[in-house]
Amino acid sequence: MAVQNYLKPPKRLMRHVGRAIADFKMINEGDRILLGVSGGKDSLSLLLILHHLKQYAPIKFELGAVTVDPQIEGFDPSPLKDYLASLGVPYFYQEQAILDQAEGSMDGDSFCSFCSRMKRGILYSTLRKEGYNVLALAQHLDDLAESFLMSAFHNGKLQTMKANYSIQAGDIRVIRPLVYARKTLTTAYAEAAQLPVIPDSCPACFSMPTQRDHMKQLLAQEEKLNKNLFSSLLNTMKPLMSVDHALINKP
Repeated sequence: MAVQNYLKPPKRLMRHVGRAIADFKMINEGDRILLGVSGGKDSLSLLLILHHLKQYAPIKFELGAVTVDPQIEGFDPSPLKDYLASLGVPYFYQEQAILDQAEGSMDGDSFCSFCSRMKRGILYSTLRKEGYNVLALAQHLDDLAESFLMSAFHNGKLQTMKANYSIQAGDIRVIRPLVYARKTLTTAYAEAAQLPVIPDSCPACFSMPTQRDHMKQLLAQEEKLNKNLFSSLLNTMKPLMSVDHALINKP
């Protein structure tokens, strides 16, 4: 199938991603990167960014994509199959009835936490089976700021998501190329490029307020008073993105 034409990612978004990749040494020559695609604006934007970089970056790497379909009513990411095929990106579509498993396996945990762990295990197994060594995830600066506040407020720890790290088994690295980019940028790009966004990429989580929702609202209110809020938060969080959180939080 011919490669689909797509809107080139805007320069500002590419600068943020390029700087993050360089600062945290996310991509090495010969890496085989598998991107987790939920069907949301962020992961689809990152798909086209990495697809663009693969064609023009001096470092050569391979790119594939994977979607974990938890088979939750109201969520159907299957239309992504044709879109990924049109881009010529290898695509792995994994279906697992996570909600059914949760009903018999959850032990005092939230469904979101259970689902996240299950999805991560499926992602790792797919990487190993298909011979990929890097998992790319689409969390952006807003996500990191929310995680930072949640950790400080509820766990008494200074930590957030890491930009580039190896999992405990040592055979897979996890990278987050959007850590310097705001959600407003990925949203604007997804809309301008008319990406095939899957509505409500996690209906079970969207059905009720969460701690993350509260942090999102808190940050939005603070940003109205301080336009440099996220720049300041990025400076605060940057050391936490690459070092061992356990060392930061030692008494």
